[in-house]
Amino acid sequence: MIKLKAVLALTLGCLLTLSAQAVEVRDHHKEVIGKDCKTCHDNGIKQFPSDQSCLQCHDADDLAEQTARSEEDKWQNPHNNLHYGKELPCQECHGEHQPKQPMCNNCHTFKFDKHKK
Repeated sequence: MIKLKAVLALTLGCLLTLSAQAVEVRDHHKEVIGKDCKTCHDNGIKQFPSDQSCLQCHDADDLAEQTARSEEDKWQNPHNNLHYGKELPCQECHGEHQPKQPMCNNCHTFKFDKHKK
């Protein structure tokens, strides 16, 4: 009976591992990285990518310019804001495999209409 439980546990573990590897990747990233997870996961497959990994392809200044708001709302820019400037870690708002809400939504109610989760 103990051996049967061990075999079942190992089988279940293997199935979970396989399903974890079959993750969804956004179309715009598929074109660039293909199926090489290590392109982004520079800290290991089970860890979030570092900001340096994101910044290999995305320029922080360009992002800040693209998401700039009116002069009145200028500090509502998610890529250059009052609290963190341009230093907010990418993973606080963006998730490749699972959608995330912008960190600002924890306290603020303004909207980021073009947010890519």
